[in-house]
Amino acid sequence: MGKVYTHQSLAEQRVIWKQQQKKTVFTNGVFDILHRGHVEYLSKAKSLGDILIVGMNTDASVKRIKGELRPIVREEDRAFILSQLVCVDAVCLFDEDTPLDLITALIPDVLVKGADYTIETIVGKDVVERAGGTVQTIDFVTDRSTSNIVETIISRFSNSK
Repeated sequence: MGKVYTHQSLAEQRVIWKQQQKKTVFTNGVFDILHRGHVEYLSKAKSLGDILIVGMNTDASVKRIKGELRPIVREEDRAFILSQLVCVDAVCLFDEDTPLDLITALIPDVLVKGADYTIETIVGKDVVERAGGTVQTIDFVTDRSTSNIVETIISRFSNSK
């Protein structure tokens, strides 16, 4: 799938990008029902460096975090859709509840999360900062979320009866 990597192949590619002096940005998430908020967030993340790596939760990880009804879109499809975005250079699935192992393996130059996190609570912060990297947050697009989309669908479906 082109830009979808295994942990091992991404670690190998990260070495190449580092040799090329490419500034690598890492972010992660579920990215279920991709929407405008996701795309704007990822575009902003990409603007912080040369290479944008997206760690994406597997279906099993999503179920543990968000409950049995999620994800709505299967991991293969979520990874494919993310990999087709121009701003995304690499997608790598992780099965743990957090991407700490992936961050530790890659040691990105910039670690990014949404502004619903504080810098202090971002998983991998210590790893990245110890290596001389930076950790940043990016503001979300207001009222653009998968939860809002799901609520709208439920509301419209229940009102149509």
